Amino acid sequence: MCGRYAASRRPEDLAGIFEIEKWEPQEALDPDYNVAPTKEVYAVLDRPLKDAEDPKPVRQLRKLKWGLVPSWSKTPEGGARMINARAETVHEKPSFRRAFATRRCVIPADGYYEWVTGTGERDLEVEGKKKRPRKQPYFVLPADGSVFAMAGLYEFWRDRTLPDDHPRAWWVTCSVITTEAETAPLAVAPEEGPRALADIHPRMPLMLTPDRWDSWLDPSRTDVEDLRSLLVPPPEGLMRAYPVSIAVSNVRNNGPELLKELEGPEEGTLF
Repeated sequence: MCGRYAASRRPEDLAGIFEIEKWEPQEALDPDYNVAPTKEVYAVLDRPLKDAEDPKPVRQLRKLKWGLVPSWSKTPEGGARMINARAETVHEKPSFRRAFATRRCVIPADGYYEWVTGTGERDLEVEGKKKRPRKQPYFVLPADGSVFAMAGLYEFWRDRTLPDDHPRAWWVTCSVITTEAETAPLAVAPEEGPRALADIHPRMPLMLTPDRWDSWLDPSRTDVEDLRSLLVPPPEGLMRAYPVSIAVSNVRNNGPELLKELEGPEEGTLF
């Protein structure tokens, strides 16, 4: 899954990386080292400009709310539960299938946090036979330091309780697509602990390599089977992971120190 990530790149940098044609300086976000659900995040999308005569899609950097609210929802309350969409079923789930067909985006990050979930420990938790263990968080990122481009979806939701000119009349929300975690060895693994992403957690965000950005963002591609061919995981051996402080487990903590690599898992944590 993807429940937290870090995003510290400036909009000017993202504009260069993704060849952004339009972004609003007033929508600039501060660096966030502990992005959590319901926060505002950056998303890259191809869409015609509002009220523009030319219907040609324009690549934009937009500020969206993390937690997708389907257009047909009566309230936005379920958004916090819609932070992830599974690659295997995104094309058929009512909450995601319309966005998958026409409203896809890229959500840029430095990397994401994941907490160790050992198979035996997880089974015991599900059965209610064991207390939730103190899990070690890891930071996962491209080994070459490039942007971690997560495949995403976005959606519009109209709050019918507000007038058209109200600033919160329209919500624009997003979700991160996840896939099965890699079982191949990490490009750079910690000295002790997991050797592959699947050793940390069975799911991971679907990372898009630069050669797939244009195809994913192209709104003219609407054939579901064609789009499903884009949901393949990136080549193996691109990622690294390292342990970080359990301070990241508290959403109130936010700063570059959360990305500091530890020499090993903190004492008393799983792994």
